[in-house]
Amino acid sequence: MAQPNTTSAAKAPASPRTAGAGAAERKRTLERLRQSIGTLSTSTLKQLDSALPWYRGLRPDERAALGLVAQKGIASFVTWYERQTSPAWVLSDVFGTAPTELTRSISLQKALQLIRVVVQLVEDQVPDLAAEGDQAALREAVLRYSREVAFAAADVYARAAETRGSWDTRLEALIVDGIIRGENTDALRSRIAALGWNAQQDRFTVMVGNAPSEANAGFVNELRRAAARHAEDALVGIQGDRLTLILGGVADQDTAYLKLSELFAPGPVVYGPRAGSLVEASASAQAAFAGLTAARAWPSAPRPVAADDLLPERVASGDDAARRSLIKNIYRPLVSASNGLVETLSAYLALGHSLEATARELFVHANTVRYRLRRVCDVTGWDPLLPREAFVLQTALMVGRLATPPKPPQERPAGR
Repeated sequence: MAQPNTTSAAKAPASPRTAGAGAAERKRTLERLRQSIGTLSTSTLKQLDSALPWYRGLRPDERAALGLVAQKGIASFVTWYERQTSPAWVLSDVFGTAPTELTRSISLQKALQLIRVVVQLVEDQVPDLAAEGDQAALREAVLRYSREVAFAAADVYARAAETRGSWDTRLEALIVDGIIRGENTDALRSRIAALGWNAQQDRFTVMVGNAPSEANAGFVNELRRAAARHAEDALVGIQGDRLTLILGGVADQDTAYLKLSELFAPGPVVYGPRAGSLVEASASAQAAFAGLTAARAWPSAPRPVAADDLLPERVASGDDAARRSLIKNIYRPLVSASNGLVETLSAYLALGHSLEATARELFVHANTVRYRLRRVCDVTGWDPLLPREAFVLQTALMVGRLATPPKPPQERPAGR
């Protein structure tokens, strides 16, 4: 005797009477959902206020925007439950014009907490909204819909982050360009504040050098990560084949400059003097760029090299700021110090850096020459006993004399 086909029996379609009953239950559930939209929305706002402390701390307009999102979510669920098709419209239908307010008011984590509260509240109302036979289907629909809303929220925040990143990149480029060109200080402060600069406003350092041939977003991110190890904040600007790095709050300058210079392309890397304001930051950047132009005149220069160590080369290349710096910081202090410092330094440089020859020329003891040269180092910060620093001092004497008006020749008294 043939056995009955239990598999076929299990898979047999529901009878027309059963299918009709299910459709009727679904219709009644849908009707209850439509009638309960207002009640659910009111209960949702109360639940948000009681369950989420951060929601209570929002401004009224922010709470209104988030409450509108929750209400739209409930109303859109009713529409979707009636016709469960592709949820591609969820992003625009639920969030509408709210993404800007949403991302400004709360984080993605808080947005997901808000969605969880709304979903939990609707789930708790399932026994009152659906007949017993339709409750499982309604719960499944709530979970499926909440998943789509969560994905849509993530999409909102992802797009906002991309937009913010693009805007930050453009704003950063404007700041770097403004510092290089010496733009209005108030405008720069405003842009730096908008970018979220964390370092103190009176601590700037500018490094310039050659940019790698493939200076893409990955390279810029790597440079930012490296800069974060040594500075409180950093701005990156790539202009053609030039790479500009503006650092704020550098702790160990020597280590930071050395490590960061390794990320520049081959060639000289120059850092400007420490800046105490935005105006000085522009001067620091201009000094760094002038040093980068003049660095090839000193092939054995260290990498990185300070712009102030390239003062002679910058003067030779026509940098007026370097000329003024030599006069202000070296020549004039030497002249003001008197005590024969200028004469002793001039003789020492002219006589091949010989202490004995300088002593004979000036009719003084060699120890006197040594003392005066130490005084030169104390006054200027440059040591004439070191060949490179002696070259800087010699350049300072040269430009200082050229800048000083010549004294008129004294007339000899007429003979009797």
